[in-house]
Amino acid sequence: MKIKILKENLAEAVQALQNVIPSRVTLPVLNNFLMETQKDGLRMIATDLDIGISKIISAEIQEEGKITIPAKKFAEIVRELPDGEIDISVKKNNSIHINCANSFFKLMGIPAEEFPKIPKIEKEEDLTLEQKELKRMLELTIFAVSRDETRYILNGVLFDLQEKTFNLVATDGRRLSLVTKDIEKSGNFQIIVPLKTIQELNRLLKEEGMVKIIQSENQVCFELNGLTIISRLIEGEFPNYRQVIPEEKRNKLKIKREPFLQAIRRASLFTTAESLSVKLEIFKEKIVISKIVPEIGEAREEIPIEYQGKELAIGFNPHYLIDVLKSIKEEEIPLELEDSDKPGVIRLPNYIHIVLPMQLV
Repeated sequence: MKIKILKENLAEAVQALQNVIPSRVTLPVLNNFLMETQKDGLRMIATDLDIGISKIISAEIQEEGKITIPAKKFAEIVRELPDGEIDISVKKNNSIHINCANSFFKLMGIPAEEFPKIPKIEKEEDLTLEQKELKRMLELTIFAVSRDETRYILNGVLFDLQEKTFNLVATDGRRLSLVTKDIEKSGNFQIIVPLKTIQELNRLLKEEGMVKIIQSENQVCFELNGLTIISRLIEGEFPNYRQVIPEEKRNKLKIKREPFLQAIRRASLFTTAESLSVKLEIFKEKIVISKIVPEIGEAREEIPIEYQGKELAIGFNPHYLIDVLKSIKEEEIPLELEDSDKPGVIRLPNYIHIVLPMQLV
């Protein structure tokens, strides 16, 4: 293999692929990028066996071929090289020579034949969205994904397409986020996309351009910005999220989001591993956010609200409230609170967030 390629093109591909490289591997070749020539340029691939990302970049192909190259060291070299053309050639014994201006590097590769094959998707359903729309939907759900590996089915985001309604849902059993979008193309599928794939996808989505989602029996493919992301799916049945959504309440507490967020953050400074909840006391015209830990001290803050319901006191894990309040953009939010042992609900156009209360201690 022998190619000429611009540094900026190569750097862009390396940046997109390098996060997939696992920190610990059983197969040494997984520490490498696969590089193979194509008719229209150079194809680069990285995989950890659960998720694979590939990108085709323009290059002058002088000799066809393929090789795998150590990803971390190659990324460091590319980052430090001057702008301009880079010559890459493969010599005997999988030796890779890299030339740019007056710089020369040699890396030892692994034969491409040892690199795992990236499966081809047999399309069953597909959906195309604006990247900024999918990115926003992910930002409103990703924080609610369970990190508990014993609850494997909840370790991802549910992509639920029902006719012309596309839903993203995430829950860890203590909170749930549901965001909905109406689409033009009708279809039906339910897939659970793993958290790592969601994190990579969210990192690569931009504010312009389209993303195509292609679903098959046990895999999903995302095509965007010249990249192809192929991921395994989480197998199993996601809980019936519709069953846990409370009916909308008439008496909603209306509160300014930013002051509420900052007050919760300040109260959370006094939480401990043994005493996680902060107390919310709701009155007709104000909410009092407080936290008392006798051996540490006390935090207390009042915020004006609009509210016509009954007075009550309720406890929440502050970090669950902080996560959602950071993610939504509205200046004023409605908060539905029914009783101290009933979930709190933030219900906005096309978005619902539910969080379970905690015992006040």
